[in-house]
Amino acid sequence: MSKSDLVLRAKKVRKEYGLTVALNDVDFDLVRGKVTTLFGENGAGKSTLMKILAGIERPTSGSLELDGKDISFDSSTEARANGISIIHQELSLAPNLTVRDNMFLGSEIRSLGSRVNYAAENEKVREIMKRLQHDIGPDEIVGDLRLGQQQIVEIARALASDARILIMDEPTSALSNVEIEILFTVIEDLKAHGVSIVYISHHLEEALHVADYIYVLRDSNMIATDEAKNVDLPGIVRMMIGRDGAGSTAIDQKTDQVVLELKNLTIADPANPARLAVDNFNLKVHAGEVVCLYGQMGAGRTELLETIAGRLSQISGQILLNGVDIATLSINSRIKAGVALVPEDRQRDGLVQLMTVGHNIALSSVGDFVKKFIMRTSPEVASIEQKIKDVRVKTSSHKSLITSLSGGNQQKVVIGKVLLTNPKAIILDEPTRGIDVGAKAEIFQLLSEQAKSGLAVLFATSEISEAMASANRIIVLSKGHVTAEMDPKKVSQSDVMAAADDKTSKLRIGAGA
Repeated sequence: MSKSDLVLRAKKVRKEYGLTVALNDVDFDLVRGKVTTLFGENGAGKSTLMKILAGIERPTSGSLELDGKDISFDSSTEARANGISIIHQELSLAPNLTVRDNMFLGSEIRSLGSRVNYAAENEKVREIMKRLQHDIGPDEIVGDLRLGQQQIVEIARALASDARILIMDEPTSALSNVEIEILFTVIEDLKAHGVSIVYISHHLEEALHVADYIYVLRDSNMIATDEAKNVDLPGIVRMMIGRDGAGSTAIDQKTDQVVLELKNLTIADPANPARLAVDNFNLKVHAGEVVCLYGQMGAGRTELLETIAGRLSQISGQILLNGVDIATLSINSRIKAGVALVPEDRQRDGLVQLMTVGHNIALSSVGDFVKKFIMRTSPEVASIEQKIKDVRVKTSSHKSLITSLSGGNQQKVVIGKVLLTNPKAIILDEPTRGIDVGAKAEIFQLLSEQAKSGLAVLFATSEISEAMASANRIIVLSKGHVTAEMDPKKVSQSDVMAAADDKTSKLRIGAGA
């Protein structure tokens, strides 16, 4: 690689937050027309480095070079003016605005007289959506879109800026396999036009697949850099976490007690009530059992879990908790009865961003600490601190703002909030979305421990490795129908993936009722 190939350089970049060192004299080079993948666990410093490159944060010390010249960004607007755009890990869209207004917020296309040229913006939206093979219209309200579509809008907004350096922080966390393949095609096209890409993803296979160069951060230090062709996945994991990252095998500890039973459950698609999201679904989950719902986007997983929790209503069927039908109960009554949901989108549905760690954990159980209209603070704090220990949240205090935590620790807070309600069954939708390999292992270890204490666990995932490593049973969904019920110890990943693609046949492979 010649010096002329280098577009952006970070030299000895250091970032301190009080006594915390987020980046420790890090060097980072970005090559013209290539994908550089940055690996590291939550808290390793990846997002901090990207925020510095994108002008959102300023380094405590160190320097940046753009095209060989020293540069310092005072804002993300200044970085965008220099051709650097970022797709954020957590969606940063305005849900009450249209797709068009989100894509051009702060960078409107203007005609003579400084009037916004809405026609030109609409045409640009349609052009980019066609490139991404989506038919999302410019006038659609972002808050009305499903999560995967919002992720597409976030990507489209970055493409609209015609950036020559594009930072992708977890760009596929809410995308289907088809949408991911489309994004990879777009990435190849961007590379061919000389765009340099920084790619960050907790889907390690995916990240290594698109990479030309790799960097590995651990504990705020850059510990490795190489061409992607010279490294493999096990080596990446060892560098990231300092040990082998092999997944654990789920322990069979289920009892004869059926805690959660779904009988003939049929659910309409909330976005299109004429279509069925789930059709005549049946399932029993026993105490001590971890059951996985595996399927791709559109399989009906989220609709099923949200119906169990009471967020959606079923057309027909029963939801039995210890033999009692709870299908007509409110969400709050279902929580009190003993079933609670860890939602797919923790930022929007699982946490209150302005609250502390402790207040978020206690949110669903606050009534338990009120006696004669007086809040009993000491028992509440004791319960919060015990739950922080139980779910192993890394925080300096329960009084810390939830926004100070990494994604993995925020997810533990959501799980801790649910567990504080003393559930009999816990349901989780994509419980490890957007978190690193180390935090994933901790969360599934936590769920295994809860199952051992008698909890019934039902989780949904689109990651085949999670389904195989963490479940006692896998229920495969495709377009609202069960296509297979499998014992992960007796089948291969390809068996499960084939069942997820099967639109008609129903299999039953090595599974017990």
